Amino acid sequence: MSKLAKYLKPFIPMIIAAIVFLFVEAICDLNLPNYMSDIVNVGLQQSGITSTVPDAMSETYFMQLGSLMKPDDAKKISDSYVLIKAGDENYTSKYPASKDKNIYVLKDNLTKEELDEIGNILSKSAGIAYYAMKGTEITDAVMSVEMMDEQMLKQVGIAAVKQIYTDLGMDLESIQLSYIIKTGMIMLVITLIGTAAAIAVGYLASRIAAESCRNIRYDLFSRVESFSSSEFDRFSTSSLITRTTNDVTQVQMLIIMAIRMLFYSPIIGVGGTIMALRKGPSISWVIALTVAVLIIMIIAVFNIAVPKFKITQKLIDKLNLVARENLSGIMAVRAFGNQDFEKERFDKANKDLTGVMLFISRVMVFMFPAIMFVMNLSVLLIVWVGANKISDAEMKVGDMMAFMQYSMQIIMSFLMLSMMFIMIPRASVSADRIAEVLSTQPSIVDPKKPKKFQQAPNGRVEFKNVSFKYYGAEENALENITFTAEPGKTTAIIGSTGAGKSTLINLIPRFYDVTAGQILVDGIDVRELPQKELRDLIGYVPQKGVLHSGTIASNLRYGKKDASDEEIKTAATVAQAMEFISKPDVGFEKEIAEGGTNVSGGQKQRLSIARALVKKPKIYIFDDSFSALDFKTDAALRKALKEYTGESTVIIVAQRVSTIMNAEQIIVLDEGKIVGMGTHRELLASCPTYLEIASSQLSKEELQ
Repeated sequence: MSKLAKYLKPFIPMIIAAIVFLFVEAICDLNLPNYMSDIVNVGLQQSGITSTVPDAMSETYFMQLGSLMKPDDAKKISDSYVLIKAGDENYTSKYPASKDKNIYVLKDNLTKEELDEIGNILSKSAGIAYYAMKGTEITDAVMSVEMMDEQMLKQVGIAAVKQIYTDLGMDLESIQLSYIIKTGMIMLVITLIGTAAAIAVGYLASRIAAESCRNIRYDLFSRVESFSSSEFDRFSTSSLITRTTNDVTQVQMLIIMAIRMLFYSPIIGVGGTIMALRKGPSISWVIALTVAVLIIMIIAVFNIAVPKFKITQKLIDKLNLVARENLSGIMAVRAFGNQDFEKERFDKANKDLTGVMLFISRVMVFMFPAIMFVMNLSVLLIVWVGANKISDAEMKVGDMMAFMQYSMQIIMSFLMLSMMFIMIPRASVSADRIAEVLSTQPSIVDPKKPKKFQQAPNGRVEFKNVSFKYYGAEENALENITFTAEPGKTTAIIGSTGAGKSTLINLIPRFYDVTAGQILVDGIDVRELPQKELRDLIGYVPQKGVLHSGTIASNLRYGKKDASDEEIKTAATVAQAMEFISKPDVGFEKEIAEGGTNVSGGQKQRLSIARALVKKPKIYIFDDSFSALDFKTDAALRKALKEYTGESTVIIVAQRVSTIMNAEQIIVLDEGKIVGMGTHRELLASCPTYLEIASSQLSKEELQ
């Protein structure tokens, strides 16, 4: 994965923004249980009363509580409240009982520290009063209050405030409803902020993943486009397709999930742990136990599933290979009646992939219910332990509920991390496969200091002692090849199957580079010319005609985008393609299917020839490009071709002697070596190999 990290560099600001939004989302998610706890603890249990310091109290309560305080404490309370006489209209609406009673109202200028001290004093007095009402001696009541923990003392103070407010005639239901609505509105705002942050993260993650993988796909395609035939021999076509599509998709999904989960999970896990410890430190061992069990489960699943992920992509390669071979060779499959055999091949590859995927799925199917089972057990354990704590007044109901929420968040963070750990191995394999292609340097590259033609090139091609050996081969495919193809003349190459004819002409446009010797175009070594400039001089017609999806016109303009209608019509006429193009249901705008499957082999060859002719290059290379043509069409095409090519260099590879017998120069190859060179008649007299080939194809009369 680190090899592809450079593709994320342009998106660092967006990644930082996504992390910021993740923090916002996490903070919102972590705060919601707190507010839910407040609704239960304060809104429901405390009737919305948040402080142990009442805003006001009747004179009677003031005196009763004051009598139970130490003198210094009583003075602090007295200094903190102001006496309001009965009937003061400024207070009767808020405190209805003040119409008939004197009340004490809390001063506004008290600090938080002063309020906390006052609350503590009043709570203790309320606790003493509670025990005194039950008949406990004052001394014992004071001791009991002093033994109370802070949480219990606060609850006593809240209960006293509720009684004080009831005595003042205040509407406790209204206070409670107001608190719940206010807290609920805060929760709603937090939820909306968290939702907006989640949407922003989703958008940024998707955009980062889509755009970075777009760049990866583009670089992959560009690198593959720069490959020579040697690199294509190393990577299969099906594998390159899988790497450009499925493998990039795996990386894209990982980037999305990593931004969304890999950063979010630790934030939630750590934040949830901190918040849970604040809410229920005494039962935090439940979370520790749950996390330990989850870690053991995730490690076990990881060790079982990861090895299978590593072979998944190779199995997808195999499946694509079988499917591609079957579809591209469907005619041969049907001709030999091997549909059942191909079905078995595909079924085996399909079952191999399915078996691995099912194994992984079974592991995943086990893992998620197991995690949910652990999660539910932890909830039950929290409820059981928390209920005992609540009964002992050591914990509030709302705090227990919040603790449950935090424990769920912590467990879910581990669940998300486990999903990431499962995705990372497969994506890492895909990333390595992508990086393997990107790191493969083409064996054929442009020279650092390319040479330029001093004048307009005329297309003279010269082979000087050329030898060539395929990568990994022990013997040369071509050896000591020397000849010159002159402009305005046709040079033909003939030989038995496997003699090296196609290999020889593939060296001219640098599909391969020579192992030894030189190939010169107008006196410059082809290795010293930029590849584009070299290939712009060449009109190449491959042995197997290749057409692209589009129209006939778009295919003919493939080598010259700005070719006029007249130019493509002329080229089609020379290539003898107008015979079928001029039919009413065809025309230049006829759609060509993928790979040219909706035209015949002969039509495909003629369109491939016309495409090269439209380019009007200085060098024409025809690699057995007339093999699908009948003799009449072949003869007509060669005659028209001679007139059309003019002063261009024409190199023809052929199997039929009749196709090349009028060439100015014929080169005979046998096992990668030149065994004859000359005209048709010269070779009949001097080259036994050529005579043997010609005799097998022509009658004695034709040989004369």
